[in-house]
Amino acid sequence: MGHVIAVEELVSGVVVDRARFEDVPAIVRLLADDQLGASRESPDEPEVYRGAFEDIDADPNQFLAVLRRGDRVVGTLQLTFIPGLSRRGSLRAQVEAVRVHDGERGTGLGTALMEWVERAARARGAVLVQLTSDRAREDAHRFYERLGYTPSHLGFKKRLD
Repeated sequence: MGHVIAVEELVSGVVVDRARFEDVPAIVRLLADDQLGASRESPDEPEVYRGAFEDIDADPNQFLAVLRRGDRVVGTLQLTFIPGLSRRGSLRAQVEAVRVHDGERGTGLGTALMEWVERAARARGAVLVQLTSDRAREDAHRFYERLGYTPSHLGFKKRLD
């Protein structure tokens, strides 16, 4: 998968593209632009993200996407393909860190991005798309439910630091 996903225009003037390291500060600013990310991200320190970026970029089961309007990054997400034995050996697509710049929200860009995810997942042979969303992100929950996603599982996390 990795490098085979091509640049695609999602809406007029906005393309989805593979992220480059020089996009990291803009991506991290998007991740930090809410109550949850503000305390855990460091947009002014892109070098702390270099190792993670390089691992993602080198992994054929990962696609770190950016939305570009001209030379501006206006959205991002990470798409991960997970092979597994469940569901008769099916491939799943996991979506993480979906963000659209606040000046672009309400324009249909998020919907177009998630439709792109579904096309990319189908093209790869995935049988489902899954994602998690923090309980505090109620607007995001309504958005995903409007797109046909169902809150089917209860998730658990444990910090290791």
